[in-house]
Amino acid sequence: MDPHFVQGLHALLVQSTSNDTNQLKTATARLNTEYYKNPACISALASILASSPELAVRQLAAVEMRKRVQQRSGDLWTQLPQDERQQIKQKLPELILNEQGKLVRHAAARVVAAIASIEIPLGTWPELLPLLHQACLSTQVAHREVEQTQNFFSLFSGLMVDPESIEVRITTVRALGVIAQYIDTEDKADIKSFQALIPKMIQVLGQALETSDEANCQDNSDLLSLQEIPLLSPHIKDLAAFLLQCGGNRNLSSELRVLALNALNWTIQYKKSKIQSQNLAAVILEGLMPITTEPEPEDSDEDAPCRSALRIIDGLATNLPPTQVFPALRTLIQQYFTSPDPNCRRGAMLALGYHESSVRKATCVAVSCLCEWLEEDCAAKHGTLIPVSISYPHTQRSACTALDALLEILQDSIDQYLGLIMEQLASLLDTAPIPVKTVSKFLPLQHFLVLGGEGEEGELRGIAMDAVGTFAEAVGADVFRPYFADLMKQAFQGLEMGSPRLRECSFLFFSVMARVFGESFAPYLPQVVPALLASCKQSEHGEEKDSEVYVTPLSADVAAFASGSSASSPIAVLDLDGNIEAEMEDVDVDKMLEVNSAIAVEKEIAADTIGALFLATRGHFLPYVEQCVVELVSLLTHYYEGIRKSSTESLLEIVRIFYELSEPQEWQPGATCNVDRSSATTGQELVGHILPPLMDMYETEDNNFTYPGQVVASLCVGLADTINKLGPAFVENSRILTKTKTEEAPEDQAEYDSVLVSSAGDLVSAFANALGADFAQLFKRSAIGCLAEIIAGMKNAVTPSTEPLMELFYKALGDPEAEVQSNAAFAVGLLVEHSEVDLSPQYPLLLHCPPPHLRLFRQMLPASRLNARDNAAGAVSRLIVRNTAAVPLDQVLPVLIAALPLKNDYLENRPVFRALFHLFRSNPQSLGPYLDHLLAVFAHVLDPNIPDQIGEDARAELIQLIGFLNTQEPAKVRAAGLNVFLPGA
Repeated sequence: MDPHFVQGLHALLVQSTSNDTNQLKTATARLNTEYYKNPACISALASILASSPELAVRQLAAVEMRKRVQQRSGDLWTQLPQDERQQIKQKLPELILNEQGKLVRHAAARVVAAIASIEIPLGTWPELLPLLHQACLSTQVAHREVEQTQNFFSLFSGLMVDPESIEVRITTVRALGVIAQYIDTEDKADIKSFQALIPKMIQVLGQALETSDEANCQDNSDLLSLQEIPLLSPHIKDLAAFLLQCGGNRNLSSELRVLALNALNWTIQYKKSKIQSQNLAAVILEGLMPITTEPEPEDSDEDAPCRSALRIIDGLATNLPPTQVFPALRTLIQQYFTSPDPNCRRGAMLALGYHESSVRKATCVAVSCLCEWLEEDCAAKHGTLIPVSISYPHTQRSACTALDALLEILQDSIDQYLGLIMEQLASLLDTAPIPVKTVSKFLPLQHFLVLGGEGEEGELRGIAMDAVGTFAEAVGADVFRPYFADLMKQAFQGLEMGSPRLRECSFLFFSVMARVFGESFAPYLPQVVPALLASCKQSEHGEEKDSEVYVTPLSADVAAFASGSSASSPIAVLDLDGNIEAEMEDVDVDKMLEVNSAIAVEKEIAADTIGALFLATRGHFLPYVEQCVVELVSLLTHYYEGIRKSSTESLLEIVRIFYELSEPQEWQPGATCNVDRSSATTGQELVGHILPPLMDMYETEDNNFTYPGQVVASLCVGLADTINKLGPAFVENSRILTKTKTEEAPEDQAEYDSVLVSSAGDLVSAFANALGADFAQLFKRSAIGCLAEIIAGMKNAVTPSTEPLMELFYKALGDPEAEVQSNAAFAVGLLVEHSEVDLSPQYPLLLHCPPPHLRLFRQMLPASRLNARDNAAGAVSRLIVRNTAAVPLDQVLPVLIAALPLKNDYLENRPVFRALFHLFRSNPQSLGPYLDHLLAVFAHVLDPNIPDQIGEDARAELIQLIGFLNTQEPAKVRAAGLNVFLPGA
């Protein structure tokens, strides 16, 4: 190693620890350009880590060494000469054990983990695990806290009760968190061992709370609450009880209590099915209600236990079935409401809605919430609620909020109160403070439309604009026309005031005016549409374009993360040359995530307004269609579901209006378009631009987060309306139905699940309407595939339906259409795998019944089409794993193995390789005659030059199997080119 290279690197690291900003910037630039792109920097950093006298430099060297090892998925590390890599692997563990600095020791341990992630899968670091085992048993605390490993569950059990060091116990829990990420659902023994450790992990979390160690409490509570089922399944109740106990313990600091309650909130969000199945809502509510009675801080942005408790109550009500939440909540509220303690009464009202500072204020806001949820019941109580809402001068703002909600549901009953209400509200507009005026939505309003201040004045101006729009719709175009032009000027001025809220209100006003005045609104389009497009294009993030490291999403269609690209899309951190090189530690994550939610809402309204304007102004909007479509399509990948939903609805609205303007002929149901399309070419091109990105959005839409299916439900309804209007012209040559999944909602699931299922049903009905008799075969194909997906989701809960499903699938296996056969094979395999009914007596019929119905056996033959062959191979593999003795291996294996490697549906490799691994363990002689072909298959699926076909877990097990086969048939393994996967290769 060049000593000058090491010295230069050491000097720059020393300079990087300086407090001088200019020195730091200079050093960082030189490190990135002169050192960190050279593989030799890893060896140099290792040398500095071992020899530098300055602790801060050693720590920095360890941090940078880990980054360089992981850089480009380990590419820089593998470029090092083998002897240098071996020397680092030998010296680094010893260096860690001798290091006295705790931070350096931990940073260096993470270097070992980074190297191990590359070397262990290749079998090129066999010495590491014995060394770690020895370190875990060491009598020195510093050695024990360094690192743990995947298979040391018995050691972890002891380390979590280490009597000398809380650090050892906490580090052990952290290590278990890492291990949990790699436990497969098929690893039953590992799952059982991990589950046995969870009570001790909870104990360690409790000990961290007692020491007021907020950072470690955060890490460990997140670790527990975010772990996947089934790891936590037996202990969800205990975990929830522990977090609830900590959250209610007033002897702990407010920060730690909020931490515990936030962890409970995440547990409810991510494990809601377990919370629901174990009926824990009532118990959790009983623990939360006392917390709601505690005082709130004056600062509305400051978190507090009572606010966290109210958020959890809201989450329970939102995510769990009403029958599990509201009976228990009602009982508690009645109990607290009759308490002589005003704090208890206040807490009872806050549990119904939003938090305020007194019982009466909380009651007013609770009334507004109840009006939204229980319209008819609240409207029936108008004789009690209306007079009370305007009786207390010290609750004016909250009372106006309640009154606003009541007025929206009263309909004709409002007449008897108009005089009283107008008298009270007119007085408020003259005398009340601005926060009260902002919710008094009645005339006179015009002098509020010229307010130019920020904050509350701006809010009042915006609400006044909303109210004017409401009046315009109520009185109609003729009555409102004298005020139209002047108020449009006020709306345009609102666009120029630099407030997202005022721009939002102006866009809503434009939308209302377009609905009221129709094509008479067209003269304003040249001013309105550019403002809408500018809003859609604006950034929601601050971003320094000239910084050394910046963030950009992989999609070239959306202008960087600053424009809000999809949260489901990966984010690449690039250097200035476009290389995926920088680390997340180098990025100002806080700045990157500084999202202006007001701008996001503004963009949502802008996207929605575009569709409304085209609907109202018809042909006058045609010059703007192309640029609006381009911008709306780009917003389909936005992280905010409101923007995706509005963009989806406007795009489909544009398609429908464009179709109407083309004066189409009446269509007839059928699979092909049966009208003259010569005049509809542009319309078809428009559909071609819009439909693919909509389907791409659907494919990546996360239907299980926070408010499931909101965007998908909107897409389904919009597609249904569009198909019913355009007919076969919209669906011809498209595969939309094959992408549409009707999801089975759990019984008594939250309300929005039923909306999603219902909207998907509307879409299927629309297809039937458009395709007529041609829908039959498409329905059969999709219905079988949908049932297969439902079985995959229900697992053993499908057992009661086994017999009728098997009868249906048996018939579908003989269907003349290849895709129906393929879906039926997939469904049969899943039913055999998950049903608790023993289906092995059906194996002969499924595998090789007499012609012409050869079923699964026939589908595995080379003549099979599409995915049928791959799905049949997967189904037969599932039969083998479920009951090997019932499968005639001598007849089935020649056909199954000849079907390998799979060509189309690589997901079916999972059951296929599970079956192969099972047979190699339990009946290896059955595979002996096919070893040469299997080795060739193994070489194919392990080929690094093709995309992964089997998944990481199967790959690791396959490499282990190859190692075993090498002990039996080394020549054949070598001939197949598999020796590169052997340990030490």
